[in-house]
Amino acid sequence: MDYTSEQLERYSRHIALKEVGLDGQERLLKGRVFIIGAGGLGSPAAMYLAAAGVGTIGIADADEVDLSNLQRQIIHGSGDLGKAKVMSAEETIHALNPDVEVHAFQTVVSPDNIMELIRDYDFVIDAVDNFPAKFLINDACVIAGKPFCHAGIIRFQGQLMTYVPGEGPCYRCIFKEPPPEGAVPTCKQVGIIGAMAGTIGSLQAMEAVKYLVGCGDLLTGRLLVYDALKMQFRNVKLPKDDNCAVCGIHPTIKELGGSYGQEE
Repeated sequence: MDYTSEQLERYSRHIALKEVGLDGQERLLKGRVFIIGAGGLGSPAAMYLAAAGVGTIGIADADEVDLSNLQRQIIHGSGDLGKAKVMSAEETIHALNPDVEVHAFQTVVSPDNIMELIRDYDFVIDAVDNFPAKFLINDACVIAGKPFCHAGIIRFQGQLMTYVPGEGPCYRCIFKEPPPEGAVPTCKQVGIIGAMAGTIGSLQAMEAVKYLVGCGDLLTGRLLVYDALKMQFRNVKLPKDDNCAVCGIHPTIKELGGSYGQEE
């Protein structure tokens, strides 16, 4: 592609990397990433993907910005209170990088719409904060053959893994089924340190960038666990479950239906 002088300067630090270069930056500019959730994880993920020059970013979230969000959801500001999160995110992304096309969907992601939402994207980021929605994202991506990065955060801890079709376990291989309602405390109940969202959301962006560029090792078959209080990262090897209900040898989940919770 023909780069403008502004683009050559904007992306000069990427272009200087032998693992990226002009060809890798072109893949980013042509790349399409869909982020489900414009909160703690989705905020840094979206901002770093936009800064990197990912050409098309889709964002889905049904909520509006409230004051308690601002401690960690850095894509929003005090002037955005009451505004739809996806609209606030779109404005921030465009201010950061006008190269990026944003598709904003103020909607709950459900079995009825998720396949259509993710259809035209290269990579999906799970930035939701509830288990039913995580299983919905996993099942949809496996069925659609879409790579995605899962992450979860609470208190001073976070985790993430990446699924690539044919290259390792999916989220359901490891966690099987959503826990009973109320069995796992929420961030609202027990708290979350704001910078944790930045750390893990940025790592999700890094996984998407590596996938689009085609460099490095993705977190396929591995769960990266971060303990901020101990400042310790651990890699946990994840086995593929041949009996997995969605990606196993004889899957029983071949289409979306039944009861999935709603993305919050």
